Amino acid sequence: MDIKQQCVVALTWTLKDTLGEELDVLEEPVDFLIGGDDLLPRIEEALQGHGMGATLDLHLEPEDAFGDYNEKLIFLEPRGLFPAEIEEGMTFEGHALPQGTSAEAPKEALYTVTDIYPEHVVLDGNHPLAGIALRLHLKVEGVREATEEEIGRGSAGTGFFRIQPPQAPGNDTVH
Repeated sequence: MDIKQQCVVALTWTLKDTLGEELDVLEEPVDFLIGGDDLLPRIEEALQGHGMGATLDLHLEPEDAFGDYNEKLIFLEPRGLFPAEIEEGMTFEGHALPQGTSAEAPKEALYTVTDIYPEHVVLDGNHPLAGIALRLHLKVEGVREATEEEIGRGSAGTGFFRIQPPQAPGNDTVH
């Protein structure tokens, strides 16, 4: 079966930056819905018409991946608003940020704690791969028809590529 809209493709991959540093390796196949929200559009386009066993090497510029890095998505928040056990690398969903944080912070973003100081915490609402050109080596491990449930929810249940860049305050050009 060839890959087309409304089918599920099982993929393995190696994801690297342009310097060749491995960012992610998926050794066990994971299912993604083609025509849903699971994969970036550029990856879906490249997979169309291929079948099981196909390998592809893709180069994704930031605009085809997780967007450009946006400094307007960095927020300096009072340290006292956060739990004592907060650590760098922890994440907070925008709608669940502590009361008293910046009203400018988009609620749909996922914020990563990047720095902790005695008086404040730095939150970054950019995707961790924002601003990075990516090299992706994909292997198609399987292709099948999507179920009605998968089509209805727009996903085969995988979220790796589903994080979309948030709209920054005063910025109407989101990739």
